[in-house]
Amino acid sequence: MIYLELLWVFIQVGLLSIGGGYAALPIIQSLVVDGNGWLTFAEFSELITIAEMTPGPISLNAATFVGIQMAGIPGALVATLGMILPACIIVTLLAFLYTKFKSIKSIQGVLKQLRPAIVGLIAAAFLTLFINAIWGDKSNITLATTNWVSISVFILSLLALRIKKINPILILIVSGIVGMIVYFVT
Repeated sequence: MIYLELLWVFIQVGLLSIGGGYAALPIIQSLVVDGNGWLTFAEFSELITIAEMTPGPISLNAATFVGIQMAGIPGALVATLGMILPACIIVTLLAFLYTKFKSIKSIQGVLKQLRPAIVGLIAAAFLTLFINAIWGDKSNITLATTNWVSISVFILSLLALRIKKINPILILIVSGIVGMIVYFVT
């Protein structure tokens, strides 16, 4: 039964995640954490961290990891299939329709209007992960519960990436090392 549930959840994610992997994160959270209770919010945040560092699309990696958590390797295969099946069908259909009707202005207008919604979904995913990284439990956001190390790593990483143009992989490695040091020291 868990296989059918995994398949159905990730078919829904695959159908609703317009805008890429980061736009799918709030949907995955809603279905996996809030809806089915398969993972806690902390487990979901850790899963997203691992999915981000793993090569490939973050939403597909997240689906695979949720599948592994719930039902091992067969669960990972089912969740991954559920995630990619809608996209394969939709992209094939849209490619056909786009090549046939690409000169129509209303089609261009629809695509233009989807951009702000996608930005909003990505911003929601960022805020969710940021709040969890800085305060952990989102019901207890106070100055006393603020993780100043996480804020420092975030700011330094942002500066290294945007101003110094340091390779993002190097930033991930250094941030991971800092996290390990802080974890073992405290």
